[in-house]
Amino acid sequence: MRHWPTLVPVLAVALLAAAFQLPLGGVLTLACAAALMAVVVAAVHHAEVVAHRVGEPFGTLVLALAITVIEVALIVSMMLAGGPEKATLARDSVYATVMIICSGVVGACLLAGALRHHEQSFRTEGAGPALAALVTMAAMVLVLPDFTTSAPFALYSTSQLLFIAVASLVLWAVFVFVQTVRHRDYFLPPEHADDADVHAAPPSNAAAWGSFALLLVSLVAVVGLAKVLSPRIEAAVEAAGAPQSVIGIAIAMLVLLPETTAALRAAMSNRLQTSMNLALGSALASIGLTIPVVVLAAVWFHLPLVLGLDPKDLVLLTLACLVSTITLGTGRTNLMQGAVHLVIFAAFLFLSLVP
Repeated sequence: MRHWPTLVPVLAVALLAAAFQLPLGGVLTLACAAALMAVVVAAVHHAEVVAHRVGEPFGTLVLALAITVIEVALIVSMMLAGGPEKATLARDSVYATVMIICSGVVGACLLAGALRHHEQSFRTEGAGPALAALVTMAAMVLVLPDFTTSAPFALYSTSQLLFIAVASLVLWAVFVFVQTVRHRDYFLPPEHADDADVHAAPPSNAAAWGSFALLLVSLVAVVGLAKVLSPRIEAAVEAAGAPQSVIGIAIAMLVLLPETTAALRAAMSNRLQTSMNLALGSALASIGLTIPVVVLAAVWFHLPLVLGLDPKDLVLLTLACLVSTITLGTGRTNLMQGAVHLVIFAAFLFLSLVP
């Protein structure tokens, strides 16, 4: 391995430790921001090394799982520390993650790939069932609480929360089984003669394990630095007079930087299937893993948990799901589809600031 991907995670963790011990001044804030950008690039490098060794779709699953597990830990820790004031944190984070991935990441990949390769293809056999599971999860977790009657508006009763947690986990587990065992070929990208990464010799086992360890260190640094910078983000949000949900969006965007960068690089290398695997797999893991853990924490520690979306967000989520169904229904993409997804993403960001 090159030296910089090894040194950057170690230095980022050291800076993270210093940030927890020292006052967060202007210089330290800038250093943390620079370290965050650098460690994201390092995380993508190590994820690609692991992915090249284990092959698809296991490689994209490694990155999606690692980031989601750490994101879950961040959400639960903030809920426990914030108490009732963080009742909407899980909802805002999951909703932001789904919208960022389904409109922002997918749109950027489609647009970047179309600008370089005009048209690209992927397998609808894998994308279709994954999208069906994602829409079902999103509806059960974020939409149905607004219409049930056993609890107040936007809330689930305890039994309903447990049912939704189990259903989300089961759907995610079935998807992983289909992706990695039963129908693994549905998620394998076609090889391209002009893509050197596909034909390069895979790394050794030692290099792959080393990259896996450094990937975990990098992801811990990404989430930790994002949490360190979150007070500055909160202060900026309050100064701008923006809604508190913007904080969850900002943190979600920081945490998703490694996946976004990896998906964009894959799309520009004409490996759109890898981009779709990353995007849909990450969105599914965001709900299928986050919600069960958050529900258990809320029930165990008697924390309030608001999951139902506001009407504006319901419309945006429905629009994103509808357009994704059209986009993923043909197996071929072009410039127009990427532009549509990015317009939805822009509307999501703008209306979050100006509700």
